[in-house]
Parts: sequence; structure tokens; C-alpha cells
Amino acid sequence: MLGAAHVTQRMGGMSPLKACLLLSLPMVVLFWVGLEDQGGVALGLQALVAPSFEKVDELLLYYAWWPRLSIALLAGGGLGLAGVLMQQVLRNPLASPTTLGVASGANLALMTATLLAPGLLVAGREWVALLGGALAVGLVFLLSWRRGLAPIVVVLAGLVVNLYLGALSTALLLFNHEALSGLLIWGAGSLAQNGWDGVATLWPRLAISCVAAWFLLRPLAVLELDDASAKSLGVSLAYLRFAGMGLAVFITGSIVSVVGIIGFIGLAAPNIVRMAGARRLGPRLLWSTLLGAVLLATTDLLLQQFGGMVAAFIPTGAITGALGAPLLMWLIPRLKLQGDQPPKGAGVFAHRHPAPSRLATALILALLGATLLGLLVGQGVDGWYLLSPDNWNVMQWRVPRVVAAAASGLMLAVAGTILQRLSANPMASPEVLGISGGCAIALILGIFLLPAPTNMMLIGVGTLGAFATLLVLVGINRKSGYLPERLLLTGVAVSALFDAVRSVMLAGGDPRGQQVIAWLAGSTYYVDITNAVIVGVIAAALALVTLPLTRWLDILPLGAPTARALGVNLNRARLALLVLVALLTACATLVVGPLSFIGLLAPHMARLVGFSRAGQHLLGAALIGMLLMVLADWVGRQIIFPYEIPAGLVASLIGGAYFMWGLRRL
Repeated sequence: MLGAAHVTQRMGGMSPLKACLLLSLPMVVLFWVGLEDQGGVALGLQALVAPSFEKVDELLLYYAWWPRLSIALLAGGGLGLAGVLMQQVLRNPLASPTTLGVASGANLALMTATLLAPGLLVAGREWVALLGGALAVGLVFLLSWRRGLAPIVVVLAGLVVNLYLGALSTALLLFNHEALSGLLIWGAGSLAQNGWDGVATLWPRLAISCVAAWFLLRPLAVLELDDASAKSLGVSLAYLRFAGMGLAVFITGSIVSVVGIIGFIGLAAPNIVRMAGARRLGPRLLWSTLLGAVLLATTDLLLQQFGGMVAAFIPTGAITGALGAPLLMWLIPRLKLQGDQPPKGAGVFAHRHPAPSRLATALILALLGATLLGLLVGQGVDGWYLLSPDNWNVMQWRVPRVVAAAASGLMLAVAGTILQRLSANPMASPEVLGISGGCAIALILGIFLLPAPTNMMLIGVGTLGAFATLLVLVGINRKSGYLPERLLLTGVAVSALFDAVRSVMLAGGDPRGQQVIAWLAGSTYYVDITNAVIVGVIAAALALVTLPLTRWLDILPLGAPTARALGVNLNRARLALLVLVALLTACATLVVGPLSFIGLLAPHMARLVGFSRAGQHLLGAALIGMLLMVLADWVGRQIIFPYEIPAGLVASLIGGAYFMWGLRRL
């Protein structure tokens, strides 16, 4: 399914110079207005050149306003430069510091060092960030190397690394919320400054990076050729790629260590200048650096102008992510991908177990055993004990959790099975599609904005969010016939938007943030018996609705030409299946949050043990999904008793590792 991708459309009559000048106009206006609000342009310039330390206005300008503008220009320019380097090395217009997990890796490394080895931060935060970013991008390379760093494989590897590192960050926040609360604003990309220290730290590193990029200009230009032509010129592609990516990771790590994660500047600037006509590497490096500086400074000035006092608590990086997600959605229809070719994964569902009914019976017995384990076995103040089934005082808390875990596992597994067969890709999952992220956005907004929201209100809000995401998916992908590649890229954009909303909400210091973090991690702690029954009924009903669609699910993995020859209306079949995936994922997300990888793990394991036909695959995945979630909930309750790890987080850590292992072998 995975072929070359490139931007095919160019902005008519536009040159890189015109594009930069045009996009600079809002920055100039906001710069002028911002200084006028601070006392006038003359006062602002005087405060920069010769500040009077007896005047508060000039002190604020000198120690806060001017350093913030300077750091925005430096960080934006550096991210634009890093984005071009990554895109050149990987020949992938969707590569950027955020889509490849570099920024998330750097942020997680800094969080870990803050908790475990704060002395390392004194030695140099940028080196800690550099190590984390290098490990993240190294993992992405490892996952996608066997597929020749194909663009979509690289993007999917970056997405799963981002999700996995996000799960680890959530775990750290969950257990160390007070110690890390100060990092929430900074980690989401805060440009607020109280002096020139950040500028003094960043500008020498970026200056050195620009010089290094200039020396690499001619060697990196060779990467515009195919590998065979480049090797014929005597170029060591491995060393060249290592040098280019190493420089990009160094730039990103330096920026993250000073201002946190800034989203999408490294994706937007290179693609805008490319569409404006900058085809050669030299002009793209120059104009992307300038445009990145303009875009980030404009965004930050806009936030300060209209955010008022709230601007101090809203991370600029989250705002750039929120603005960049629509940009990525706009780019997706303009990417040329391999079309309706017979999927390479068409034969991945061929392995059959000789006795699927016997295998299903064994899974049912295993699920029954896991259920009894979750209900009757636990720890107390005196150690392990076996609970009597008639002890309703404890059962009234355990039964809802087991039912909710099983129901969510069922829905995620069925959704994942549909998605994997629809895309003929055993590495697809509902999380990648973005439905979980869209539902989570709506739920977070509902928790923070609705007065005393009830569970039914949140169910309605979450369902609306899932359907809104579905409408975006349909609108972007209808003309292409719902090709799996474009659907998965749309999920990347939705996930980025979800990260931005989450960062804004959690950075405000609201006490409800701890509850949101627990829900994002997938805790069943808040489920009562009424909600458990409702979720169980919904899961059973949606699973039954899937049964009449098994013919489509048997045919679609064979490829578009075969499906059409057998009389399947591809657009209608794909749309109907996507609606069902949206419903299943939304209902499961309401219970265990958006981080679980059960939608990947259960269908893949069902296929490996021999459930090949669609009906058998659905049944096997459903049983395995329920089994995994019930066990994850029990393990999360017992492993660090009396503390608790949410079931969704346990499942995501296990499933994410399995995803990466499977992607490496794909």
C-alpha cells in the first residue's frame, strides 16, 4: 500500500520571496500593535537598546517582550531548517520533528531526568533532550528501515512512537502530577521568557547548525536522486543520512530543551515554500528557515494580542499544533500516493486453524478464568486473598470494572478487525484512524466547559466528537474512494489536533486536569454498575450489527479490482464500515480513553492463531480483546498495590510495544 508521496500542486503566481513577504505582513502589524500596547514603538526600541532599570514598562519590555519575540524567531527558524533536513533525508514531505517523534522523545527524556536525575539538567538540558530525540528517531528508523523508509511507513512509525511516548509521559504525569505540573506549560511549547538566557543558549547552537547545513548542502542535494544513481557517484548514503538526521535531531533537541514542543512549524514551512516554487535544496533551506521564524513569531504575537492574561497559560506550541492540523488535512488531498493497486497485504489473512471452533472454546474458557480472576482475586492490607462471590460490598466495585473492561476490549477489537481488513494492513488500528482522538477532544472540552456534566451528557458529547471526526474523514477522502493511505494520514492530523487541545487544557492548572489525565490513561475506576450495563449492551449490539457485513470483510482484503469484479460497491462498503468503526471506537474511548492499542493487538493475534475468515476473525478478535482488557485491568490494580495503573495504560504499553515489533517485521 505504501508508495512515494509528494506535493503535486503549486500556488499559482507565487514565489518563495512573495510568500514570505505576504505571510510577514500579519507579523509586522502585530509587532507594531504589540509595541503600541506596551507604550509605543519608540519606547519599545529604547527599552531594547538602552533600557532604564528604574521604569517598570521598560524592564518588562527588555526582560519579557523582546526575549519572547527573539526566542520565537529563533525557534521557528530552527524548526523550519530541521523540517527541510528531515524531508530531504527521507524524501518525505510529511517528515518533521513532531511527526517523527523527535520532539516527544526529547520531552519524555527531560521529564524522566527531572524525576530521576535532576543533576543531568544542570549539566545541560539540551543534551538530555538531544539523547531523547535521537532515541525516538532511531526507533522510527528501525521500524521503517526494512521497507526502505517508505513515506507512509515512516509516518505510521512516527505516529506509533508518538503515541507510545505519550503513554509513557501520561504514566509519569499520573504518578508525579505535582512534581511535573510546572513542566506541562513548558512541555507544550511555552515561549514565555523572563530574561535573555534562552536566547543566549539557543542562538549559538542554531548558528553552528546553519553553518553545518551549508557544508552539507551539496552532499544532501544528491539525495534528490534515487539510491542507485547516488551510489554511482560514490556517495555513502548511510553516512549522509546519518549526518542530515543527526543535525536535524540536534536542532530539535536544542529547541525543545529551551521552549518545549512546538508543533507543525517544521512541517508547514518547508511545504509552503516548496509549493511556492522552491525546488532546490538551497533555496528551500533559506526560505523555510525565514518562513518558520515568521510563522512562529506571528502565532505567538497573535496569542499575546488576543489572549490577554490567558496568554501566559496557553502554550504557543499547542496553538501551532491546532493551526497545523488543518494544514496537514489540506495537504493530504494534494499528496500523490499509490492508488488502488492490489494491496500487498491481500494474503495476510490466509493462515487457517484446522479447528477454529475448538480454539474459540479455549478462548471462552480463558476469558471466563480471567473474569473470575478479576472478580475474586486481589490484595488487601494482609496480602493476597480470595473473595467470596456473595460479598457484594466489594463486588459492587469490581463487577462494573470487569464488565466495562470487557466491553471496551470487545468494541476496540471489532473496530480494529474491520479496519485491518478494510485496509488489508495488519498494522492498522482505530487509534491511527483518529476517531479516538476526535472523541477525546470533545470529551475534554465537555469536562472543562460544561457545568457539572453528567455521564449521559459526556456520552452525547463524545459521540458528537467521533461523528465530527468521521465527517472530516469523509470530506477529505471521498474523492479518493476512502483509500487506506489517506485515511491513516488524516488520523495523524486528528491525533495532532487532539494533542494540542490536551496540552492547552492540562497546562491551565485546573484541578480537573488530574481526572482528565486518569481518564486519558484508560482508567475504569469511575465506572458504576449502571454505566457498565449500558456499555455492555452497546458493545453487544454493535458487535451483532457487524455480522451481516462479513462478506465485505472477506472480499475487501483481496484488493479493489477483485472486489469490484465481485459486485461490491467500494465507496458504499468503505463508508458503512467506517461509520461502524467510528461508533465502536467512540463508545470504547468513553470508557478507557484514547491510548489503548487493543484495536491493533487483538485482531493481529486472532489472525496469527488461525482465525482467517471474516466471521471467525471477528469472533477471535472479540474474545482476545475482552481477555486482554480484563487482564490489563486486573494487572493494573494489583501490580503496584495499593496504587493503581489504569487498564488502558497497561494495554497501551503492551500493545504499543507489540505494534512496533510487528511494524518492524512487516
